[in-house]
Amino acid sequence: MELGNETQISEFLLLGLSEDPGLQPILFRLFLSMYQVTVLGNLLIILVIISDSHLHTPMYFFLSNLSFVDICFTSTTVPKMLVNIQTQSKVITYEGCITQVYFHLLFGILDTLLLTVMAYDRFVAICYPLQYTVIMNVRLCGLLVLVSWIMSALNSLFHSLMVVQLSFCTDLEIPHFFCELNHVVHLACSDTFSNNVGIYVAAGLWFCGPLIGILYSYSKIVSSICAISSGPGNYKAFSTCASHLSVVSLFYCTIIGVYLSSAATQDSHSSATASVMYTVVTPMLNPFIYSLRNKDIHGALKRLFRRKP
Repeated sequence: MELGNETQISEFLLLGLSEDPGLQPILFRLFLSMYQVTVLGNLLIILVIISDSHLHTPMYFFLSNLSFVDICFTSTTVPKMLVNIQTQSKVITYEGCITQVYFHLLFGILDTLLLTVMAYDRFVAICYPLQYTVIMNVRLCGLLVLVSWIMSALNSLFHSLMVVQLSFCTDLEIPHFFCELNHVVHLACSDTFSNNVGIYVAAGLWFCGPLIGILYSYSKIVSSICAISSGPGNYKAFSTCASHLSVVSLFYCTIIGVYLSSAATQDSHSSATASVMYTVVTPMLNPFIYSLRNKDIHGALKRLFRRKP
């Protein structure tokens, strides 16, 4: 494949989390276990929501979509990492790398947009309870998810096409366990100014924008809850938001921590290790967070496992 005038490349090298041969079996078992827990946990959430009519509400519709996206988000990076460890190979094809960039961006942005939509759903449920079923109708719920998919796909396509225009030289080693956009752009020999501008604009639009929306929704929610005089009413309102707020905090705090640590240390391997938090750990923990203190999920799980064949 011809890329500019500099070179003709067909593959990149993913250096992974560690180059120590003794650590590879441990990393393989660890990430295989986490991947299995992530897939099974999120599939269980989806199955419970689909099978139980009590959970056919906007909140759980969005949660099932989030669980699906979490499975896809982890599946974009971890299986390739496991294959590379098992085969003792660091190679990823050029096409595979661009594909990984696309889908990692797609599902990462979808996570932020779905968390924002879920915050809006809780805002309407608590601040406008009498109009909730009218506002959050089936058409609007489907439209919110569809628009999230379209915007994520277009943004990912834009960045992927920008990367395709770059020319690369002989240094094709990516100090990460997957093709992360910033690392791929930094390997380019050609001018990357437009790529960097696009990355910063996208970060402001798809990271800061949803975060502002979530914070605004919860500021209104807290104001409404404080206006509720009854103790049980306060507790019920807080309990419906606690799980979502925990997931939002975990997702955003880990991403902020990753990029702050990488900016402070300038150590690519430290950045790769920190990236495990939001690419693997957060999707794995989400099913546990949503089911831990959720009585609706508990009841649905009991009904699911008590069903006779």
